[in-house]
Amino acid sequence: MQKQDDDRLKDNMIFVGTIYDSFEALEETLGKLKLEQPLFLTHLAKMSFAEEVFKRAEDEKISCRYIPQKKIFQTEKSDTLYH
Repeated sequence: MQKQDDDRLKDNMIFVGTIYDSFEALEETLGKLKLEQPLFLTHLAKMSFAEEVFKRAEDEKISCRYIPQKKIFQTEKSDTLYH
């Protein structure tokens, strides 16, 4: 039973991380498009989502921490890689 609970928790944390990454990508896109109001609302939604996830984890005595993956990209005008 413990193994099933651990697997379910791991799957849920992967899902939570994917949702958070989607918020990040949406914020980046809205920022590039200079859409301030949707960017602000997306940021609020992301923060609310994160607060709820950590609140539930704390209530269930689950230790978790989200470490975003580094994004490596190359600009069109440069050969420099940014992290």
